[in-house]
Amino acid sequence: MNNPTLATDQPEAMAADQTVTLGRSLVQHGRASDRVYLMAVADEDMPGLLGELDQLARQNRYGKIFAKVPARWRRQCVADGYQVEAEVQGFYGGEESGLFMGKYLNEERRAATDIRKIQEVLELCRRAQKNSVIRDNTGADDDYQTRRCTPTDATAMAALFRRVFPSYPFPVHEPDFLRQTMAENVVYTGAWQGQELAALASAEYSPREAHAEMTDFATTPEHRRRQLAGRLLITLEKEMTSRGIKTAYTIARAISAGMNLTFAKAGYRFAGTLTNNTQICGRIESMNIWYRSLS
Repeated sequence: MNNPTLATDQPEAMAADQTVTLGRSLVQHGRASDRVYLMAVADEDMPGLLGELDQLARQNRYGKIFAKVPARWRRQCVADGYQVEAEVQGFYGGEESGLFMGKYLNEERRAATDIRKIQEVLELCRRAQKNSVIRDNTGADDDYQTRRCTPTDATAMAALFRRVFPSYPFPVHEPDFLRQTMAENVVYTGAWQGQELAALASAEYSPREAHAEMTDFATTPEHRRRQLAGRLLITLEKEMTSRGIKTAYTIARAISAGMNLTFAKAGYRFAGTLTNNTQICGRIESMNIWYRSLS
């Protein structure tokens, strides 16, 4: 979901957050991002699930609860102390909006950092979107070949992720995790220069909800400024469209000008900023939501 600057002295990878089920809803939580994350909600669990999320967060003294919910649950979530940080139209089945909501359990977590930098990045994106959007590979370096990744690529993929991301909210540093997600609901694409893997991206999709998160964008330093992220994004969009996915979105580091510009130039709409939301590259950062209809 970003393209961070490579750290010269990378800290030891922090333990990844764990994923559990509460009722039939999918929840991630842990110390890495210091939060509870409601990833997928089952209607039959609501609104009682909100109390369970509170209990889990308070037992572990987490600073934030982050939830993705259909717009039909807006009133109940707001009444429970959540605030809408981003809204994606057509998130569920191409019809109902999806709300990205935050509940803060301490005031320090609520206070945004890097506000000036975030605003500067968004202003760059607004300027870029005034120009015509070109959605092809014009200007892309033909020295690179892009293709869908296979399980045999997992070792090289994990090595690239380890280089680019000192820490990450999911264990992408582990080849077995990458193989497992490939077998489930994640499509990875890569750009190769000869035999060298230069860049990666993925789409984590939900056939039932018809949306896909465009994420895991990573390019090694020596291959940056080659438009590889945009090229991989187009490849993923075509793959998702062929699978009946109607809405694509991303959760991008709010201070990453390159990654936000990639989506802005590709015709994605800004939906909002998630304050102090995700532990990535060694610290908890705010994230921007961008989305686009693939219908």
